[in-house]
Amino acid sequence: MTPAFDSAPAAPRRTRIRQTIDRLRAAIEDGSWPLGSKIPTEPQLVEALGVGRNTVREAVRALVHAGVLECRQGSGTYVISTDELAGAVARQFPAARLAEVVEVRRAFEVEAARLAAARRTPADLAALDRALADREAAWRSGRAADFVEADAVLHSTIVAAAHNAMLAELYASVGTAMRATVAQAVGGDLRPDRYVDHTRLIAAIRAGDPARAADEAGTFLESTSGE
Repeated sequence: MTPAFDSAPAAPRRTRIRQTIDRLRAAIEDGSWPLGSKIPTEPQLVEALGVGRNTVREAVRALVHAGVLECRQGSGTYVISTDELAGAVARQFPAARLAEVVEVRRAFEVEAARLAAARRTPADLAALDRALADREAAWRSGRAADFVEADAVLHSTIVAAAHNAMLAELYASVGTAMRATVAQAVGGDLRPDRYVDHTRLIAAIRAGDPARAADEAGTFLESTSGE
């Protein structure tokens, strides 16, 4: 689908390219082009944006370089990330060792747990209880993919309870890498020896004990299990 873009005002070439990048990014951020979708063809974008072919080409190339779009030979251009930070992280992940990713998770998640214990609201606690219950149910289901997603939701809910918008945005940018560490840790089947209980972590946040919450969050990330 091609969104209805306003006509681009006359501007110097570099400014037109910058404006076009912003308009393409806005279409991704507002959901007009969801993650995984194919964006309109170059001629369609030229017509919709009211700019030249070279301007569209350079704007798309910039978003490809940023890791937001991906050109697939013979198929088209697809949305592979909803923001440039996540795209940059995704480019780094294939070359990163599992231990490095876990270290980054630890930096975010330990501080998030500490802040959540100090700042959580009744609504946050209810959300944490739901996310923990969903994680437990996903484990019992035996479906690894469901568990990985439920585990990610629980950790994101803890980050949200920290009430730090910058931390939440940065943590979201490592979401794909974080899920990959959990998927690698649990493997294709959910064996009892790979289970990591998060009940004590949520209890520490509920108790309003920042030191204990940070300690619990760090404990399961001491090794490279990542779960």
